[in-house]
Amino acid sequence: MTSTANYLWSQEDILGQGATANVYKARNKKTGELVAVKVFNLVSYNRPYEVQMREFEVLQLLNHVNIVKLFAVEEIISNPKQKILVMEYCSGGSLLNMLEQPEHAFGLPESEFLIVLHCVAHGMNHLRENSVVHRDIKPGNIMRQVGEDGRSVYKLADFGAARELEDDEKFVSIYGTEEYLHPDMYERAVLRSPQQKAYGVSVDLWSIGVTIYHMATGSLPFRPFGGPRKNKQMMHKITTEKPAGTIAGVQKEEDGPIEWRDKLPLSCQLSEGLKTQLVPVLANILLADDEKCWKFPQFFSATNDILNRITIYIFSLQQATTYSIYIQFHNTVSIFFEDVQAQTGIEPAAQQYLFQGHPLILDPSMKVVNIPHTSSDKPMILISRRLERIIGYPFEEPESPPMPGKFDVVADFVFTKTIVKVIHQYLRIAYSLQEYRQFILQGFNSYIEQTSSEVIDVAHRISKVKMKLHSSISTEKTLHVFTQTFAHEFPDFIDSKKKFPLIEAELQHMCGRGIREFQNILQYLRVTLSKHSETLANDKSIQKMEVLLSQIVDVHFQYFRDRQTRKLGYNDEQIHKFEKLNLSSYLKKFKSLFKDDCFQKYLDVLNTTDRCSRALYDMQTHLDKFRDTLLQRIQDLKAHEILQNKVLERVVHRAVQQPVKAEVVDGKKKEEHMILKMTRLKSEMEAVAWELQKNNNMIESLSVVTPTMPVEKKNPQTNRP
Repeated sequence: MTSTANYLWSQEDILGQGATANVYKARNKKTGELVAVKVFNLVSYNRPYEVQMREFEVLQLLNHVNIVKLFAVEEIISNPKQKILVMEYCSGGSLLNMLEQPEHAFGLPESEFLIVLHCVAHGMNHLRENSVVHRDIKPGNIMRQVGEDGRSVYKLADFGAARELEDDEKFVSIYGTEEYLHPDMYERAVLRSPQQKAYGVSVDLWSIGVTIYHMATGSLPFRPFGGPRKNKQMMHKITTEKPAGTIAGVQKEEDGPIEWRDKLPLSCQLSEGLKTQLVPVLANILLADDEKCWKFPQFFSATNDILNRITIYIFSLQQATTYSIYIQFHNTVSIFFEDVQAQTGIEPAAQQYLFQGHPLILDPSMKVVNIPHTSSDKPMILISRRLERIIGYPFEEPESPPMPGKFDVVADFVFTKTIVKVIHQYLRIAYSLQEYRQFILQGFNSYIEQTSSEVIDVAHRISKVKMKLHSSISTEKTLHVFTQTFAHEFPDFIDSKKKFPLIEAELQHMCGRGIREFQNILQYLRVTLSKHSETLANDKSIQKMEVLLSQIVDVHFQYFRDRQTRKLGYNDEQIHKFEKLNLSSYLKKFKSLFKDDCFQKYLDVLNTTDRCSRALYDMQTHLDKFRDTLLQRIQDLKAHEILQNKVLERVVHRAVQQPVKAEVVDGKKKEEHMILKMTRLKSEMEAVAWELQKNNNMIESLSVVTPTMPVEKKNPQTNRP
């Protein structure tokens, strides 16, 4: 055990090793509190005194939640001349440790990525406020603390290369890790170029850019064939000749061309919405030319813009894919509609939304902060009123390296280390495919019920029009008795009543081949979706893949122990070979489950998506036509009612003005009775006309009475952790 006045540690509890110091996990002698102590080695003391003191001085300047805290500077009891730094202990390891985990081999999840971006940006902002340049930013120097709520807090660490430097100042000494070095520093430090060049604070921006790309994708942005440490000249060529707008360059073959990339890869876990915001930032800080490269104020402005946006998650039902809309909280829904169109291609007029199974009515003037809270597993459902091309879940299968044919403990270990990462990526894709199946089935079930409500509403309107048509026909029969002698005086009236049989046939067609057929189709779709839902509920492919993954990981740990041993005995060698056969079997089973079970069931649901989309689109088109037709027929019946009233007035007028014959007393009484009856008939027709007008107003509005989600006021939620 080694100790100072207040702390002690074991040499075995090493947390990290560097060129000038080692870091250990230590404890406070009085409280037992865990801390990290940085113990400097002999190489460190060979540096000039002012350089040795620089890390102490820099850390004393800084005080921020995203920078590792310095608690004390103490001396080792057994060697009073040897000073140590007592610092905050970060139990979560480093960002590099996170990226080395197999599940993060293709980058961090979006939620964790945003936390790191927030912490690094705010930590760097504190450095610039205190005129400090770090000069060795990389995932290994970004520590992770796990809070009481389980959320990560990342902190900049290792200020051994840091110094005070104003924005317009330069330095000439070389520090840093070569994969993350600015190209100018790389040329001098790695390629040993003799020129003396001064460097500014932008060297930290380059390192930040490489780190951001690394944590987004799991890989370095600039990769020459054979790796950056084996092909140094090509590494420098890639970083210095990078075209404007690109963010990565990869050489896949020896002496082969460089593949320039201006997008983040499909394999990373970030949404297209975030990628769109992030790529311009990377393109403008990964520039070797200091004049063209962004300065820190621009970087801070851009990252804060991303972090201050709220994220609205949507699932485009007919396209069968998800989108994340990053939008400023003060924007209106009309801007949200435009952002949705930019990603989906669906025009605002064609956008409809469901949330938690109910239609969600969004007023274009409403603020987006009042949209109900969504998440990646509870998105809004976007329905297009037009036919859309199916996109589905975009993914690419990870490349699997060939299994070594010969017995070789080192090669076998390297293979299993890679294959575990590949299998984790397959499993992540499988999770997403299953989640998409769930979104599709839930979305279409809600869409079907909404369409069913519309069908019922249109059927109700048809019944109303039918009732009024029959009322008009009944009135027509009554009027016919009194209008035989002067019907020719109303040609429009005669033409109008000729439409009655056509209207009746039209309504009959709507009910028969329309409404009843729609209801049958909807029931068929319900049954189809129910079968898929049952299949999904009983699907155990994911669980089987998880078991196989654990078995593959066990083989990997066995091979790790074998590599440590190097030379195996006969029995251990036979076990090693048997495990290799088992590993081959596990991989075949896993990939078969993915392809023939998980992916095939996803394709089956996609085919149902296509059929459902077309059927419901056709139904919506017909329902719209039915509404238009019903509106027209109401207008026709209204016009005929006006003509009926005119005819009725003429009948009453003629009856009143007929000469009365005194000798025919009974006839006079009969005439008076007839006049009274016609007057009552007119009153009845006026009541009918009023009822028709009321229903006409209802149909003219063409509003579908459906339950809507209440939209409540809420505080803005940004992407800040």
